[in-house]
Amino acid sequence: MPTSSPKAIILLSGGVDSTTLLALAKHQGFDVYTLSFAYNQCNSTELTYAKRASELFGAIQHLCIPIQFHNWGHSTLVQSPRSSSHYTPEVNTYVPARNTIFLSYALAWAEILQSNHIFIGVNALDYTDYPDCRPSFISAFEQLARVATEAGVKKDRQIEIHAPLIEMEKAAIIQLGLSLGVDFSQTQSCYQPNPQHIACGQCDSCKIRLAGFAQLKMQDPIAYQT
Repeated sequence: MPTSSPKAIILLSGGVDSTTLLALAKHQGFDVYTLSFAYNQCNSTELTYAKRASELFGAIQHLCIPIQFHNWGHSTLVQSPRSSSHYTPEVNTYVPARNTIFLSYALAWAEILQSNHIFIGVNALDYTDYPDCRPSFISAFEQLARVATEAGVKKDRQIEIHAPLIEMEKAAIIQLGLSLGVDFSQTQSCYQPNPQHIACGQCDSCKIRLAGFAQLKMQDPIAYQT
């Protein structure tokens, strides 16, 4: 039976931000379609959590697209034959043009689904190190969508890039997720978990996550390495 609800594509990594984003889009009445990427990331466990979140929040379809980011830009978030198994604060965690590539896939899928809405979970904590997490980038990509797609050029559909978490800090995102029923024990944020998929507790992503829960005077429900 045809649905009257608007369709939305959610870029989903399985972490705190994107899982909260999925719950928010669902709460706002969208029919959600989730999109994840397997790009040789060190934390491939996140894909398991992304699939699980898609099921829990009733995504109509979940796609996981393989991309060969092998040793791309020497980012330590991407596995290579020389990748270290231990994270250190000095390493490069920037993957060149990652959000541009991810949004491009989402844009193509939006045209196929005839959806006007794409959700991405970028936020203020990523501004310094990741230029493709800034409001100026989101605005520019939205403008690009209007001239790079048949839907945009014909003016019959304007695709909107939603980034509702962009000005929020981690504690506020966690609080929002909890209010929407997110089970954060079913999320993963670590840059390089160990072979047992346990978070390191030392990388920037783990520290920001732990600080967010601490600010709310709560214990993070996932396990960390001793």
